[in-house]
Amino acid sequence: MKQYIIDELRYNDYEKVKLYLDENLGASEIEGIYWLPLEKGLLTNEQSSHNECHPLFFVVDLKPELISCELLVRTKNRIKCGCINYATETQRNWLIQYIDDMLKGLEIKI
Repeated sequence: MKQYIIDELRYNDYEKVKLYLDENLGASEIEGIYWLPLEKGLLTNEQSSHNECHPLFFVVDLKPELISCELLVRTKNRIKCGCINYATETQRNWLIQYIDDMLKGLEIKI
């Protein structure tokens, strides 16, 4: 699995990130898993045309020592579909910028 990983989190930083993600993305059914919706303007033509698969997400896995972001665009509605695919360069850059902006806003230095 391709991922963007921030490791060596301090516990205080983990707590700040957890609070932020809980407030902005909502707690998930699985502890530490968050679904980050991908902005519609970033979808590929195929992803845009699959309305039954919307919304599309990146999965963010938060653990006390790290943040792991899968670079796979996925849906909660299906396990397999042509619109589920690794992020384009633009989508990948958006995800990395989202996480980096979150850390900067929380004053977490990595």
